[in-house]
Amino acid sequence: MADNRILPAALIGGLLAVGLIGGGWAVGQGVVNARTGERGVTVRGVAERNVKADLAVLPLKFTASGEVLSEVQARIDGDLAIVRQFLTAQGYPANAVSLGQLSVADTRSREWGSQNGGPRFILSQTVVVRTNDVDRVQQTTRSLNELVRQGVVLQDFNGPTYVFTKLNDVRPAMIAEATASARTGAEQFAKDSRTPLGPIRQATQGSFEILARDEIGDETTSLDKKVRVVTTVSYRLK
Repeated sequence: MADNRILPAALIGGLLAVGLIGGGWAVGQGVVNARTGERGVTVRGVAERNVKADLAVLPLKFTASGEVLSEVQARIDGDLAIVRQFLTAQGYPANAVSLGQLSVADTRSREWGSQNGGPRFILSQTVVVRTNDVDRVQQTTRSLNELVRQGVVLQDFNGPTYVFTKLNDVRPAMIAEATASARTGAEQFAKDSRTPLGPIRQATQGSFEILARDEIGDETTSLDKKVRVVTTVSYRLK
């Protein structure tokens, strides 16, 4: 009787042992499979370049006011002649200077409403300088007090706008530089993890940014600028 009970117990124990061994083998295979699965690393590469604006737009808006429209118009015409003469003396060719719209406001009209004690007519004229000679524009802004001394009343003057128009000239080299920067980071990661770096799996070029070079103030009023691009690259790890 004792021998009969020992045999089934031993058989069951052996089956359990086989089951545990089999289960352990399956778990081990699961770990191996996970370790041999596809692995990768995603890094970002940055490229920056200092550039100088190559286009300047300088608007000069001046006003005159009074009770008689014809007299106010005559003063505006006189101021326009002074401004044109000033810009010619600054060295701008005629094709760099354009005349903007003349604005006329009647403060006694229904739109403005009655204004006691103020002038009835206010006229505004704008002259726009557009040139690639950005250094000349910078010099001109420092000489605008000459217009004031001649009685020209400048209104809403916010300075020139400086534009960098040659982004396409620097784009290819900057993308290559940012991609190389990303690869350097990926190689360092692979080295630290003791894993060979594989080929690129996916790459995304971020948008180009144009900033003030010192990142202080408005980019549009800064003559010196900084172009920046960030690329995101995913590599396989072997």
